[in-house]
Amino acid sequence: MSVPQYRKAAALALVAGLGLSLTACSTKSDDTTSDAGGKVTITVDCQPVGSQKELLKNWNDDVVEFQRQNPNIVIKSVSVGEQCNNPPDFTARLAGGTVTDVFYGYMTDLQQVLDSGQAMDITQYATKDTVPTWDSVDPALKEVFTDGGKLYAVPVKNYSMGLVYNKVLFQQAGLDVNNPPKTWGEVRDAAKKISALGNGIAGYAEYSAGNTGGWHFTSLLYSQGGQVLTPDGKKADFNNAMGKQVLQNLKDMRYGDNSMGARQLLQWGDLLTNAGAGKVGMFIGAPDATQAIVSQFQGKFQDWAMGPLPGQDGPAKATLGGGEGYFFKKGLSPEQVKAGLKWIAYQKLTPGKGQFDYVRAKPQNYPVGLPQPLLFANGSEAQKQELELRKANANVDTTNFAIFEANPVPIKGEPRNAQAIYAVLDAVMSGVLTNPNANVDALLKTAEDKVNKLLAAES
Repeated sequence: MSVPQYRKAAALALVAGLGLSLTACSTKSDDTTSDAGGKVTITVDCQPVGSQKELLKNWNDDVVEFQRQNPNIVIKSVSVGEQCNNPPDFTARLAGGTVTDVFYGYMTDLQQVLDSGQAMDITQYATKDTVPTWDSVDPALKEVFTDGGKLYAVPVKNYSMGLVYNKVLFQQAGLDVNNPPKTWGEVRDAAKKISALGNGIAGYAEYSAGNTGGWHFTSLLYSQGGQVLTPDGKKADFNNAMGKQVLQNLKDMRYGDNSMGARQLLQWGDLLTNAGAGKVGMFIGAPDATQAIVSQFQGKFQDWAMGPLPGQDGPAKATLGGGEGYFFKKGLSPEQVKAGLKWIAYQKLTPGKGQFDYVRAKPQNYPVGLPQPLLFANGSEAQKQELELRKANANVDTTNFAIFEANPVPIKGEPRNAQAIYAVLDAVMSGVLTNPNANVDALLKTAEDKVNKLLAAES
């Protein structure tokens, strides 16, 4: 999950009535093929929602310019509101057959998309002809969306997690903004000092609902050196000392210190709403979490900085990495697939255009200069162009991310069947954060049994 955006379940009541309605996602194939005039029409989801006024305007302007440059292609944008940031809703949309021609999904979604039978093999179409920067896209990201040698989606975002913290609250609590916590013990100490400021401020905040709790449990487990599944992917591997340590850390902060706030069962939008209001001292997230705080939740990017993910008694052993991409619905014509790839290339994979149009974003209330999205391979031509543009147009103090970038933590990918597993692990996180008498061993054992049954059913 990432932020998009990345990996989060929006809890705000966002209006989904822009563009086509959700029902319109299931348009018949004869509505989305070439028309009598020779034009190719495709539906594409995850148009920014109405509350993201500048992002929505940018998207609509890009559609107009793209269609001007490609007069034979018509892009029909579909906003499905929070469903593009809410894994359970995505699953429901997939099961209901209401996906658009070109539809957004997380890197963890490949298996369920394949199981649904709705994904199209786009291997033969993904070339430099349709995506001019294709050779620059990191091969590891392409591999994430590949199964059996066949490519099913194009990566459009990549991230890794660290410790995001509020510099204003750090200063008020007497903490050094240039020396964020490096261990979970230091996080606990800092959280106590921040929460002591009062006014409903949580020293440290955490997710525990909408699959986001399981997502963060995974990253916390990685920091301990653990893994969610055994190397062969057939058994759960979190009911151990490392998994227990993750939950004990949270239980100690939540009930031993009362430094996590009284309100729990937070999803993505809940936590970031609180962060934007200056009520959160620290949380784990990707660099674009600060972007969302500013563009969607009325925060100030100068208030936020980022360090590497803490470890238990030293540097973290690993951190969670992930991202998202666009799939293609089975049954599209070759012309539609090529049109969709050209649109994604323009909007998501071209330095200076779409999400990389830093000249446009610089004067807007939209951070430029974050070390993300990391889509292009190091040393590639597109990577050099993107980095130059990012530095030239930065409107954030890039030193706020210097500690994060200077202390890279090994990135570990998300587990197989991640979303289904995250849903199970939500109960572990919510249990330890809402019940002072929660039995850590029992929570982990129950989750282990459920995950093993889930894996056995799919083997």
